[in-house]
Amino acid sequence: MQKTSARLLSLLSLLQARRDWPGALLAERLRVSPRTVRRDVDRLRELGYPIVATKGPDGGYRLDAGRELPPLLFDDEQAVALALALQSAAAATGAGVEEAAARALTTVRQVMPARLRRRIDTFRVTAVERPATGRPDPQVHSSVLIALSAAVHAREVLRFDYTPAHPGGTGPDRSGAEPTLRRAEPHHLVTSGGRWYLLAWDLDRQDWRTFRADRIAPRTPTGPRFTPRELPGGGEVAAFVAGRFRGADGPGDWPCRGEVILDLPAADVSRYARDGLVEELEPGRCRLVLGSWSWPGLAATIARFDAGIEVVGPPELKDAFAQLARRCAEAAASTTTTASRPREQTA
Repeated sequence: MQKTSARLLSLLSLLQARRDWPGALLAERLRVSPRTVRRDVDRLRELGYPIVATKGPDGGYRLDAGRELPPLLFDDEQAVALALALQSAAAATGAGVEEAAARALTTVRQVMPARLRRRIDTFRVTAVERPATGRPDPQVHSSVLIALSAAVHAREVLRFDYTPAHPGGTGPDRSGAEPTLRRAEPHHLVTSGGRWYLLAWDLDRQDWRTFRADRIAPRTPTGPRFTPRELPGGGEVAAFVAGRFRGADGPGDWPCRGEVILDLPAADVSRYARDGLVEELEPGRCRLVLGSWSWPGLAATIARFDAGIEVVGPPELKDAFAQLARRCAEAAASTTTTASRPREQTA
């Protein structure tokens, strides 16, 4: 059995993890008797933690929020997870909270025991920039993300000014387009590739849309509450958004997906593999699983790596490489024949 102090920390950690805990389940998780749980709850109450006993067949406990709540306590795993999450946020999030995350990480680290500080200090997160596109990554103010998230949680119609993308323009934000008023039912806030998006049902266009959060200026107050619509494809948010980014009408997957082995290091391939899966096999060789809209298109995409290729499967991909090879051979022969023809003499 754990010592009383350690058991109290474990009990407090469990009470913070979920709203209601049946007493019997707490006793089972702590490997003590229900009577011991009751005594430990009384000890936590004496320390100032507002723990309420719930009635019912399973009778349990709930940790209520309050202004007099003593400082939150974390077990070792929670403390390490929190520090790593803050370090990742401080590295790069695209949410404009990097500085705040760095300050929070410093605060958390200062109150950690020395043994946990040593574990945290062994982790270092480095933000690796994506290939330059000539434009800086957009930053979203944290107040915008909070407003969007609140509307999603409250299920309230969101009114906002939205500036569509239009490179090379002269608009107020250099996008070339004036903001327009939009009304939407916010469904989910997602992040992809360093950018934040709002997935919502556009009330004016009667269709699902993904809005760039950095182009959204929320208006107040929000609109009426709504009943969430069912997302196409079974409600898988990540799959649906990924499908929209590819230009698909639904979530689904690429209609053509193949696997090859390339005579290139995995690090060189992963930078250009888009949403493909890259696995290092040995120095200078890697496995690539990639998708496309057609088998010839997939073969051409893989061929651009300019390295030795071993097709693992499926057979359709091998046939596509053969078809691509014939076309390339015919193109080379056609170019040679045309170049060798004597030019006609003109008067």
